Amino acid sequence: MDKVTAIFDIGKTNKKFFLFDADFQEIYREYSSFEPIADEDGHPTENLEALQNWLKEVFHRILKEGNYNITAINFSTYGASLVHLDENGEVLTPLYNYTKPLDQEIIDDFFAKYGPEDEFAAATGSTNSGMLNSGMQLYWLKRTKPEVFKKIKYSLHLPQYISYIFTGIPISEYTSIGCHTAMWDYSKKDYHTWIYKENLNTILPPIVSTETSINMNYNGKRIKIGVGIHDSSAALLPYVRSTKKKFILVSTGTWSISLNPFENRNLTQAEVKQDCINYMRINGKPVKSTRLFLGNEYSLQVKKLSTYFKVSMDYHKTVKFDKQLYLKISNNFEPMFTWESLRNTNRLTGNKIPYKTFEEAYHQLMIELVQLQVQNIQLAKGNLNIKKLFVDGGFSDNDIYIKLLSYYLNDMKLRTTDSSLGSALGAAIAISDTKLNSKFLRKNYSLKKHIPFITK
Repeated sequence: MDKVTAIFDIGKTNKKFFLFDADFQEIYREYSSFEPIADEDGHPTENLEALQNWLKEVFHRILKEGNYNITAINFSTYGASLVHLDENGEVLTPLYNYTKPLDQEIIDDFFAKYGPEDEFAAATGSTNSGMLNSGMQLYWLKRTKPEVFKKIKYSLHLPQYISYIFTGIPISEYTSIGCHTAMWDYSKKDYHTWIYKENLNTILPPIVSTETSINMNYNGKRIKIGVGIHDSSAALLPYVRSTKKKFILVSTGTWSISLNPFENRNLTQAEVKQDCINYMRINGKPVKSTRLFLGNEYSLQVKKLSTYFKVSMDYHKTVKFDKQLYLKISNNFEPMFTWESLRNTNRLTGNKIPYKTFEEAYHQLMIELVQLQVQNIQLAKGNLNIKKLFVDGGFSDNDIYIKLLSYYLNDMKLRTTDSSLGSALGAAIAISDTKLNSKFLRKNYSLKKHIPFITK
């Protein structure tokens, strides 16, 4: 029986289980989702108990059925989430949701001690984002729930907690520490001074490489168990491993995140002001990143346009790029949209729609959004000479987005990939000894080339 790798890929909404063969082809998948529960303040959060039960049930069932020779298992999950354990390994608190509001008082208190804010953000690669900076969750817990905080033996990032469920071994790992946690000082390559001053280092387990695995006898079977990986870093890994030339990866969805894994210098305060942050590669090196609330803004504006032009809410999916329309709109181009969830750089007066058809207004919307996307990519690229651009996620199928992006960035070679398995595959690759070659993306990711259109 051929060897297979099992992966749990834990998103905020969907919980997924995959089996991959030696060529990283998916041979089995299973999905689940759980209703959120409320924490003590009534804020929605992950049902940790239901998640733990599901993980064990699925894995035990698959092992017991004996249809697959599982030799390794790893875990990819969302970040900015900590699980706090007492001395008996029991979970002490709810998994506080990173969308939970953080009192301004706590933030002000923190920066009065450890600021100035811009300097701190440049050092940690983390802009001030409340609970989305998971280090702030620890600071908040210590200040507001001291009795609970005293009982913490270990605080584990979510990927490492999922690994802990299977191994019972508490550890920390680079990609989870490095994702906008405000815990890591990228110039020192160590926890930021504030972590030591607050004695938080005593509850953070030893750091190991993301490629670490623990060989265990699990239910009578020898299995290599990974330490888990943050999903954004996992999604980046197949590109890093299979591409020799420097590249930018634009991962699109609700957020559009441009990732540059080749910038070795620290973020500047000017970059931080423009919302640049760092993620971390599995070897502890920084990944310069810029983000844009692109998918969210797109949904809001498309809904408005669909209502205005009395078309179905799905109609936008049928609209293809029209070069003549583009030329007509770009001839005397003026911005038309006032953004609801993006920074408004447009100085608009009426926000009236000067078009008679949905197609025209939709092209205008895409031109404006893609221009913002281009700025975002340029910011991630900085002064580096990078000629390769990968786009994955929801917008990789949007004909107008891709045509405009390849046109505006015609000095870069644009490729789209279909990587709905991105973070799961990355987690599988992280614990395998397999070397990837340049054909990997073509074979596993439906790699497509895009040539810029010509206006003349």
